[in-house]
Amino acid sequence: MRIIMAGASGLIGSHMSAHLRSGGHDVIRLVRRAPAGAGELRWDPATGQLDPAHLEGADAVINLAGAGIGDRPWTRSRIDELFRSRLDPTRTLAAAMAKLDQPPTVFVSQSGSNYYGDRGAAVLSENSPNGSGIMARICREWEAAAHGAPAGVRVVTPRTGVVLSRSGGALGRLLPLLRLGVGGPLGNGRQCWPWITLPDVSSAFSFLLTSPMSGPVNLCAPENADVNALIARLAAALHRPALFRVPAPVLRLVMGKLADELLLGSQRMEPVRLAGAGFQWKHPSLEQGAVWATGKD
Repeated sequence: MRIIMAGASGLIGSHMSAHLRSGGHDVIRLVRRAPAGAGELRWDPATGQLDPAHLEGADAVINLAGAGIGDRPWTRSRIDELFRSRLDPTRTLAAAMAKLDQPPTVFVSQSGSNYYGDRGAAVLSENSPNGSGIMARICREWEAAAHGAPAGVRVVTPRTGVVLSRSGGALGRLLPLLRLGVGGPLGNGRQCWPWITLPDVSSAFSFLLTSPMSGPVNLCAPENADVNALIARLAAALHRPALFRVPAPVLRLVMGKLADELLLGSQRMEPVRLAGAGFQWKHPSLEQGAVWATGKD
């Protein structure tokens, strides 16, 4: 397949590009600077500029564009950037596809597990309603923008959970602490985090490119885990203790709104559609995911 990818320079995009290319696909990156070679095309999503000719002949478009959620304080301007950095690229891609006589057959546009908001222990399938909070609203509008693609384009919006990687991402700050034996659970630790390893994210997107599914797809491992279990398993894989719990009031004092939405919120998400379609995880269990994420496999 010839695949156009937005957001290819991030943690997920870099891994996914390599994964798709290893499978024989031609991946073309959209960049906001002068292209460095034939594998890159320039665009400016902030102003809605994308030459529709860039998408001609493409079989698929993958959209991973979006500013980092947890790397800066949530000031009013940062929240606005979180919205714009997701909605502008998605709308630009959809608008460019609409100008083609033969648009790509599939548009896989990232969303997130935060779509559901803080739902405690409720089991969440793709049919569960949208929650409340800033990230829930962002995800709702993000998905709506993707469905602005023209008729005939199969639109898939993966609601990706917490991505376990060996560097960067959700564990970027936590793993070094656990390696030193000074990490621990966040809050009471009973909140569910729908986790998935980076290789399984790339494999799932590749699967969705050819699967007939459309609409929302929960992207997480089949084994549920709360934060207590997740931290304990990571620490066990590193052969380190994880005794230094960070209380919720401290997290809120340091991180403000970020704490409640990203660290203390709970989504017991289940990959109902992905499992039903026959997807095979490389790391379906928390033990397997922790061993891979800590580099102990």
